[in-house]
Parts: sequence; structure tokens; C-alpha cells
Amino acid sequence: MTLKLALIRHGKTFGNTQGRYIGTTDEPLCQEGIDALQEKAADYPAAEIVFSSPMKRCVQTAEILYPALEPYVLADFRECDFGEFENKNYKELSGNPAYQAWVDSGGTLAFPNGESREQVTERTVRAFLQMLMACREKQVTQAALVAHGGTIMTIMEQFAVPKKNYYDWQVKNGCGFLTEVKEEHESITISVIAGISP
Repeated sequence: MTLKLALIRHGKTFGNTQGRYIGTTDEPLCQEGIDALQEKAADYPAAEIVFSSPMKRCVQTAEILYPALEPYVLADFRECDFGEFENKNYKELSGNPAYQAWVDSGGTLAFPNGESREQVTERTVRAFLQMLMACREKQVTQAALVAHGGTIMTIMEQFAVPKKNYYDWQVKNGCGFLTEVKEEHESITISVIAGISP
């Protein structure tokens, strides 16, 4: 199966404007985020089906960009649980030994009282495989996924060719990648066709 898949990070939230770690906080898009998406909605890649994280910011983004499609929500596409760092920014965490240890680890340590990278990867891959199965069943050739920066980075780190580091796949709000997903002999590869930048 070959699928054209747009991977799109949700629009801007108030927490995003302040550089906060917004994971489990279910905040909606801010007005700036809504306006930016509405202005460029027609420029986003076409899709026959749109998948979404269950978080408000993703569902709202999907509804703005693909108003004719009901978002197909998969719970495991939610953002990472940042634990004790949730809803804080680096300034507020400055001097916190746990935060310094996390930074020094290159972001590989589990978040205190939150999720580890392994936990996030496991559920994200599970949701990604569910999404591909749904596309096969519905015989879809063009799809979109509206999710979080961490979700997109995880998917690309696991499946994109050529291989790159997790942090090499960072995208800004409303941005992402138009990709081609190929399934051959039980292996999955993602190739980037173009960047998505409104």
C-alpha cells in the first residue's frame, strides 16, 4: 500500500506562545492560532480522511483545515505527559535539578511523574498502525494526521528514510510534512515529499 499522508502539528495555543510544556493540559487554540490556520487553510494538502489526537487543540485544527471531514480520533496520538514539567517553561524550571538532569540527558530521561520516551513511542506506533489499517480498510490514498510535535517526531524517527534523530523532526505550530507511506513485506517506510508551512 502507498499512502500520501500529511503530518500536521496543531495550531498555536496560549501555552505555546509562552514556550510552556503543554502535554496533558487540554487547552484550546488561542485566537492567534485560529486566525493563522483559517488564513491558510486552503493551502494544506488534500485528504479523504483526517485523523486526530483527542486533545482540543488538535481536533480544532482538524476541523478548521478539513471542515468537510469528521476527525477520526485515536487516543494514543495524544501528546506526552510531561509530569512535573507540565505547563511550565524553561525559565520557570531553571535551577530545578530534575529539569537539568533531563536537559543533560539530551531529553532521553523519563519526565518526573510523567512518561518516558519508550512509553510514548510504544503507544504512538500502535496508533500509527491503527491509522494505516483504517486507511487500508477504507481504501484511502490521501490522509492527514493532526497531532503534536512529539507525536510527529516519534513517527518520523521510527519510520522515515533516510533515518534522522528525533529532534531533527521538530516542526512549528501549523507546520509539518507531506509524506509518502509505503508498506512492503511487513516493513513501513515514510519519505518526505515536501514540508508543510502555512
